[in-house]
Amino acid sequence: MINKFVWLSLLPLVFSPFTFAESFGDAKLGKVKSPSCVFCHGQTGKAINPSYPNLNGQNAAYLFQSMLDYQQGKRTGGMAQMMGAQLRNLNEQDLKDIAAFYAEQP
Repeated sequence: MINKFVWLSLLPLVFSPFTFAESFGDAKLGKVKSPSCVFCHGQTGKAINPSYPNLNGQNAAYLFQSMLDYQQGKRTGGMAQMMGAQLRNLNEQDLKDIAAFYAEQP
């Protein structure tokens, strides 16, 4: 039988994925905060134009980091300037909420 100390020390590891997913961002707020995203990435993250990436079902942490990198000028691709301008007025929680919304789209 596992002793009480070992069990208590493993408990955070067992529940950490659920804690992270819940506190990462609010998908409902993300939908409200992403009106300008739909012009290129579609209502649910499925881009109409094949030259734009689909966001639906992507990893939320990846989407968040990508938006943060655009915002901070760390991404320099062809659309970097436009993306930076779109994200300029959003804070980190806004980005997390948007990422959570697109991550849960099928």
